[in-house]
Amino acid sequence: MWEAEPLHTKYEKRGKEVPTMSADINSYDERMKKTIEVVKSNFAAVRAGRANAGVLDRITVEYYGAPTPLNQVANVGSPDPRTLTIQPYDMSLLKAIEKAIQTSDLGINPQNDGRVIRLSFPQLTEERRKELTKQVRKYGEEGKVALRNIRRDAMDEIKKLTKKSELTEDDQKKLEKELQELTDKRCKDIDDLTAKKEKELMAV
Repeated sequence: MWEAEPLHTKYEKRGKEVPTMSADINSYDERMKKTIEVVKSNFAAVRAGRANAGVLDRITVEYYGAPTPLNQVANVGSPDPRTLTIQPYDMSLLKAIEKAIQTSDLGINPQNDGRVIRLSFPQLTEERRKELTKQVRKYGEEGKVALRNIRRDAMDEIKKLTKKSELTEDDQKKLEKELQELTDKRCKDIDDLTAKKEKELMAV
């Protein structure tokens, strides 16, 4: 991704220590990838008209005094496209799971039969689809802002290295260009994810 070899060769010829900017830039890309994973998680929590276990990812239940992800204390199934079933491994957690869902922003009232909790996903209204689409776009934009902040951090590091004469101005320009291309690519990844989620929300 980052063509650091010519840069290393150039410095080796001068007898200077080989800079480690290549490894540093890879770490910035790792940060960008983690940002995209956060965006994916946010999108999964936005429920569409169909049952999707991902909407439960953020729900936690008190278990032995510690908040524990729901999917670690219960089996989540989907018997049909509009229903999720939640069966706790420890039946004493049934009430706690029910309460956690009721107090979440899921907007669905759980049905507890004393053994299994059922969630029925109603067809989304046009108005609700538009509200959720706005929410998805907000998550996407927040993700791209985070990517640009990471790019800014990398740019600052490149400028510091140039100022300390560890990079030439030509090296700086090359790295800044590649960094911008990487940022554009990651932003497009988020745009593609956003479009996919919007399509899912608008599907009848």
